[in-house]
Amino acid sequence: MLLTLNTADASPLHEQVAGAIRRAIAQGECLPGDRLPPARDMSQALGVNVNTVLRGLRSLRDQGVLEFRRGRGVTVAAGADRRSALLDRVAELVVDAARLGYSRNDLVEMIRGTAQ
Repeated sequence: MLLTLNTADASPLHEQVAGAIRRAIAQGECLPGDRLPPARDMSQALGVNVNTVLRGLRSLRDQGVLEFRRGRGVTVAAGADRRSALLDRVAELVVDAARLGYSRNDLVEMIRGTAQ
């Protein structure tokens, strides 16, 4: 798994780490059940603090994309490939909406309106 960060991107580094891992999962580089490299190794490869990587990993765990298991490390959760692809699309939608002047609440209301 080769991850890269965009230093010109204004988004926080931990979000970039999470996004890079989500993309790797969505593109099939990491499959459900695969074990990720240790956070220390990822931080060295990306040139960021290990706590930045851990924050990104915890974010993905909270989203149901990764599982933390004592003694087994961090693994890709079952169904994470589909979830990762959807989360990437949602993140793009939020960015596009903000660019057009819509808040997250506006976006939520739009989604609620189409779900009926």
